[in-house]
Amino acid sequence: MPCIRAQLQRAVQQLQTLPQSQPHLEARLLLSQATGWSQSTLLAWPERLLSPRQQADFQALIQRRCAGEPIAYLRKQQAFWTLDLRVSPATLIPRPETELLVEIALESLPAREALCIADLGTGSGAIAAALATERPRWQLLALEREVDALAIATQNFRRYRLANVAPLQAHWLEPIGPARLQAILSNPPYIPQGDPHLHALRYEPSQALVAGVDGLQAIHQILRQAPSCLVSGGLLALEHGFDQGAAVRALFQRAGFSQIETRRDLSGQPRVTLGFRP
Repeated sequence: MPCIRAQLQRAVQQLQTLPQSQPHLEARLLLSQATGWSQSTLLAWPERLLSPRQQADFQALIQRRCAGEPIAYLRKQQAFWTLDLRVSPATLIPRPETELLVEIALESLPAREALCIADLGTGSGAIAAALATERPRWQLLALEREVDALAIATQNFRRYRLANVAPLQAHWLEPIGPARLQAILSNPPYIPQGDPHLHALRYEPSQALVAGVDGLQAIHQILRQAPSCLVSGGLLALEHGFDQGAAVRALFQRAGFSQIETRRDLSGQPRVTLGFRP
């Protein structure tokens, strides 16, 4: 009979063939998605029967996961900072290492001043939403070129009633006037073309991942525009690949920034380079 226990056991066996999966957790999450039942219900009532529709929906999700589709896209949400954000294949899946950008902004900028801060290539709106939640006096500009991604970000801002975030369709800093911003933050595309890791990321939008032959094309573009958009003393912080720190610091120096440093993420990898406009 298609009861909860039997369906979970079967799903765990299927998911064990998938590298870097968490079969028991993922089976519960996807069964909860298919049935609308909470995980506590799944644990408390293992003999409850699934309807034919619930069983079919669950197996469809398991098959997609076994094919490699990220569980965040299957569930249409991903945790980031203190938030549960809606995601779709139009957006990158927010990752824990990107929370370092949020931490840097919170520790580097005055909490009680009415600052204007840009989140470039906002995607799902993760960085802007996290900062808007933590700092209600700050005004966040969430800039994104892709219409479908910006629609997802806007849904997340509305879900959390973040009146201090303005979503804007734009390519990097093109619509921003001179000396308007106290900070610019971004998790831009930084993977080189042809990188072997791209296969594992094949379900995510390539335009948010790949940035030219060396992976630095988007960072070059941001650094050309950022100095004129920042006030004196303004912060620029960019996420990048673990092996790009030295190259990105050199670009910051060439663009005239001071107090340049690279911070490590929770895994100990060089992940974010920051600097200040003199």
